[in-house]
Amino acid sequence: MNERIFFYKLGKLVYQIDGVYEAYGKSCKLGSPNLLWILYALNDGERHSQKQICDDWDIPRSTANTIIKDLEGKNYITLSQIKGERRELLISLTPSGKEYADGILSDLYKREKEIYSKIEAPEELLTILQNLAAKMQKIAAKAD
Repeated sequence: MNERIFFYKLGKLVYQIDGVYEAYGKSCKLGSPNLLWILYALNDGERHSQKQICDDWDIPRSTANTIIKDLEGKNYITLSQIKGERRELLISLTPSGKEYADGILSDLYKREKEIYSKIEAPEELLTILQNLAAKMQKIAAKAD
């Protein structure tokens, strides 16, 4: 296999996996696939900034901002100032937001658990993918 075939196959696999999550979001009647990823990120119990979510999940800032404003309007999240930052806010789920996220994500977590149990050496696979992503980002940064 050469590099073109490798990256072609890798791209297809990444989009197939992403498609599974997108289909799950549609089955939950979420208006945007990015809403699923934002809830997924926020449901880890930590507070995140919008910038961090956008960077980690490759979501356009304007898209994330629209979703976050909608979640705030429904009282699913709270926004709080980051010490020393003028423009960036921390986002955290409210109790009703946690309930909303859990309602959407609980079945997904069950499916992931089932799949995870069938993956050989999941930590090793994750390390390989993290190293690949880091190398690709390094090369992309040189091109900019």
